[in-house]
Amino acid sequence: MKDAMMDVAFLGLGQMGSGMASQLIEAGHQVTVWNRNAAKARAFAQQGAKTVQSPEDAARTGIAMTMLANDDAVEAVVFGESGILSAGRDVLHISCSTISVELTKRLVEAHHRAGQRFVSAQVLGRPDVSAAGKLSVLAAGASADLDTAQPLFDAIGSGTFRIGDDPVMAVAVKLAANFGITAIIEMLSEQFRIAGAHGVEPSQMAQVLIGTDFGNRMIRSYGPMIAGQQFEPAGFPMRLGRKDVGLALAAGEGERHGRRRLA
Repeated sequence: MKDAMMDVAFLGLGQMGSGMASQLIEAGHQVTVWNRNAAKARAFAQQGAKTVQSPEDAARTGIAMTMLANDDAVEAVVFGESGILSAGRDVLHISCSTISVELTKRLVEAHHRAGQRFVSAQVLGRPDVSAAGKLSVLAAGASADLDTAQPLFDAIGSGTFRIGDDPVMAVAVKLAANFGITAIIEMLSEQFRIAGAHGVEPSQMAQVLIGTDFGNRMIRSYGPMIAGQQFEPAGFPMRLGRKDVGLALAAGEGERHGRRRLA
């Protein structure tokens, strides 16, 4: 599967998307790029990518991967004028954006009505991990569509977790994971504050946590950065962290309300 070269469009060339698109090109896939800021897209032409003027044009390659900032951006690219839904039947949309459960449900229905296919391929990892092609891919959708997309997942990631046949499932896992990241960041900050009040350097506290394997990979990633006050450049900006926490809370509220209705 790793040897299968494919025509694929990539839409969204921010910190995460740029690394992902570059990895697809490096793997030998025929990549078409689109970005709201066309200058970013033109830079990829130097790597061998084709550029187009609209999401619709991009999606006509047959496979469109999107990595966009939020629900509004995804809605504009999919439902807007010259959006992905306008590209005709048989398009496979692979959504890597962290978005709400509710929008994901709408996307599943809209693509089905348009004769298109839709899978969610959420990714875990910071921009440097994306640039190295080492993301963890959380994929959900029809099995045949995931099989089709697997060579693309192999190009951007070090491993793929197939969550289920409903794209919402991958989104739920990603929101839960990102909620955990924000909770770990808060936890570390409080731990450093408590120890620091009694003369312990943050770097010392971080080494204790790492050396005793306290926690998990998130602590290994964020602990030294928080201890060293390495806040810039922000690989995970606060506005996106707040967005993801809100989306996770909304997803949890939906589950609780559903249980109350069943009771």
